[in-house]
Amino acid sequence: MRGISRIKKGVILLSGGIDSATTLYFAKKKGYRLTALIFDYSQRHKKEIECAKKIARINKIKYYIEKINLSWAKSSLTNKKIGVPLRRNLNKKEIPPTYVSGRNIIFLSYAFSLAESIKADKIFIGAHIQDYSGYPDCRPEFIYAFQQAANRGLKKKGIKIVAPLIDKTKKDIIRLGVNFKVPFRYTWSCYKGAAAPCEKCDSCRFRIEAFNKLGMVDPILS
Repeated sequence: MRGISRIKKGVILLSGGIDSATTLYFAKKKGYRLTALIFDYSQRHKKEIECAKKIARINKIKYYIEKINLSWAKSSLTNKKIGVPLRRNLNKKEIPPTYVSGRNIIFLSYAFSLAESIKADKIFIGAHIQDYSGYPDCRPEFIYAFQQAANRGLKKKGIKIVAPLIDKTKKDIIRLGVNFKVPFRYTWSCYKGAAAPCEKCDSCRFRIEAFNKLGMVDPILS
């Protein structure tokens, strides 16, 4: 019927952290009806799963929790015998021990399957510049190449990966999230998986420093 716009559907990879939460609110602002994918890959910081569920519920978004086994990964996020790094220089260009081999390849594969099944046109991911300096599966060239490859193997063509934060720093992302009224108090970033943030791991430090640069206190610390 004329005058009725087609519903825009999207899939959001929702981890429960600052980046994916802000990406979710970005997609909502663009008018997308979202379905969330949350992954339990035996990460030591499982608290992020509860945060992801909370954010999805606040926004009344349907979500799926997919449990996958990445026990072979040589990562400090999945293997508790490997310590979480406490790097002095966060800007050093290296792949940290928190890298999980092929994680975004796996996550995006699930996302394309879901998107095709529900007739969604977009997949939203919170990858950004501070991630792809260390994680190869967060780089723009990977995202574009994966999009091209995945569409060649689908019945429904034209599904696009949207990474709206790709050129933004953590400070930029938090500023954007504040404008969107993202409930950052319900997000989780710490790699260690304790009851409270360790404030020392890479993820905690990126987060705390970004809030401080904006003249704010991280709400999960206040």
